[in-house]
Amino acid sequence: MRILGIDPGYGITGYSIIDYIGNTFKLIHSGAVKTPAKQSFPLRLNQIYIDLQNIINEYKPDAISVEELFFNNNIKTAINVAQARGVVLVVGCQNNIPTYEYTPLQVKQAVVGYGRADKMQVQKMVKTILHEDTLPKLDDITDSMAIAICHAHSAKFAQKL
Repeated sequence: MRILGIDPGYGITGYSIIDYIGNTFKLIHSGAVKTPAKQSFPLRLNQIYIDLQNIINEYKPDAISVEELFFNNNIKTAINVAQARGVVLVVGCQNNIPTYEYTPLQVKQAVVGYGRADKMQVQKMVKTILHEDTLPKLDDITDSMAIAICHAHSAKFAQKL
């Protein structure tokens, strides 16, 4: 199974392509869609859409896993991130790719085995599971890897959006 894991954001959207075959993981590609802060918000959302569409066309994932919105105190930020998530859902739908969402708690539980794990614990397990010596500097990319791993561990129980 090829999984596109996405950590949505309107400034930075982290993504990873992971193959999960048997019980083995392989990181195929990862990166981030970055949009300029000075660009209009609709153009930023459009850029996320275009870049994700290109990633889907190139890597042809079987499933998309996306992090569910984690509400923080800044309502404007939460609404903007929710709109970026909407772009992810639309691109999945338009490409007929089953799309699944997971809470941060579910991601930590699937990757570390403990839903309250800290960021360092998650990063260490992502490195171990993917057999990587180093991880990208952007947490958004590492988070997308964890989200993809979560789906691989949860796929047989997951509910498609």
